[in-house]
Amino acid sequence: MSKPSPDVYEQGKGMDAHNQVMREIRSRKEASYDPHEPTRVWLDEDNTPGGVKRSLTIILNTGGCRWARAGGCTMCGYVAESVDGGSVSHEALMDQIDVCLEHEDENADEPAELIKIYTSGSFLDEREVGAETRRAIAETFADRDRIVLESLPDFVDREKIGDFTGHGIDTDIAIGLETATDRVRHDCVNKYFDFADFEDACTEAATADAEADDAEAGIKAYLLMKPPFLTESEAVEDMISSIERCADVEGCHTVSMNPCNVQRYTMVDELYFNDGYRPPWLWSVAHVLEETADTDAIVVSDPVGHGSDRGPHNCTECDDLVQKAIKDFDLRQDPSVFDQVSCECELTWETVMERERSFNQPLTR
Repeated sequence: MSKPSPDVYEQGKGMDAHNQVMREIRSRKEASYDPHEPTRVWLDEDNTPGGVKRSLTIILNTGGCRWARAGGCTMCGYVAESVDGGSVSHEALMDQIDVCLEHEDENADEPAELIKIYTSGSFLDEREVGAETRRAIAETFADRDRIVLESLPDFVDREKIGDFTGHGIDTDIAIGLETATDRVRHDCVNKYFDFADFEDACTEAATADAEADDAEAGIKAYLLMKPPFLTESEAVEDMISSIERCADVEGCHTVSMNPCNVQRYTMVDELYFNDGYRPPWLWSVAHVLEETADTDAIVVSDPVGHGSDRGPHNCTECDDLVQKAIKDFDLRQDPSVFDQVSCECELTWETVMERERSFNQPLTR
């Protein structure tokens, strides 16, 4: 890809050392992508404030996250899949939407009730998705029940949300908060905003909710389980605290805990190949879900790449069973599902939780 560089908007944000390293790593990417084709599209089921709904998930191929082009988050490699040049036209983005609708028509018996749109950046950033495209997408999905849109908190405002609630669509803004602890977000993830900015975005969503006549608006917080530079026990403690703090914020109704996986063209990838990072244990994910089951929010997790060395894993023997229990919990919010899974490696995990003291020398791989 063309060598990333910060625009004026990003200058002075984040850690300069992290940004410098990340820009060099990202510049190694050589693949190019078709601006008329989405990055990914798939069908699934999701738990929402309105119950479990059939979902169509769309990852639009845009010019990429503007923060990632400045250097960006230590674990995120999604910008490597973005179109070169920094922007994609309205016509190309709508072509991507058409491709996704064709996929749905060919693989689903009926239209999904829930639409989830991600850009690997910020859907509400008008440099990635312009106002014309945003409004056209709102009109395209006006017959659906609910929509989830991804954005950094900077770009969340009640007017943009109103483009969707005005059509009667319940609208959730998914914010990659990663952690409620500012120091961890700044130093480990290299995200520049504070928890207070997340709270401000929740206020905007709550205001949009109050102003909407026939729809609801709210926030879905995305948290990162075990960013680099934390031990397993530190990561677990931070996740429990973060989920509890998010659940206490008005306007935040759902928390999605995303266990870190090792993506290419990232600092985490560099650490991993130098034996300085291990993705979280699935036992840690299960433990956090059990400990936060009583919070005043829907808490879910979808471990990507589970069972692989580069994804959240246990011993390989029990990975699929624990993953199935996590998925079951997502839909039913019943922590007793974890009583049905056990493995000898749980003792190893307990030892790691008790004795691991160094983030850059994990006790196990």
